Amino acid sequence: MAPGRRVERVAALIRREISELLINGIRDERVHQGMVSITHVEVSGDLQHCKIFVSVLADDKARTEVMDGLQAASGYLKGELGRRLQMRRSPEVIFQLDRGLEKGTTVLHLLGELEREREVKGSIPPGSDDTESPDSND
Repeated sequence: MAPGRRVERVAALIRREISELLINGIRDERVHQGMVSITHVEVSGDLQHCKIFVSVLADDKARTEVMDGLQAASGYLKGELGRRLQMRRSPEVIFQLDRGLEKGTTVLHLLGELEREREVKGSIPPGSDDTESPDSND
């Protein structure tokens, strides 16, 4: 198996196992203060480091608590990964907050507000739907 393919496969297995452990394995109450989703897993080529990107739906205070809880559980998770995946050396687990979903939700909310404003005003501002800019006749 090609090294790149092996790393992808290990990342997918880690994602599955960590997802399971988030639901049933971690007893730290801080982790359960918000809805935690794994958005991406990056594993180093030597399989010694694993960066897990998570999205946390919660307010800022709870989000900080969740991330602290996840970092505190990283040693336990490393051991569980080694046991479950039968790896000689388990990767060091690092959690990284992924704000991509949060930003996407904000953009969608803003687009919805713009759409409502247009409906209320009943018209589209001049030039906003033109395909050519005014200077394109040069």
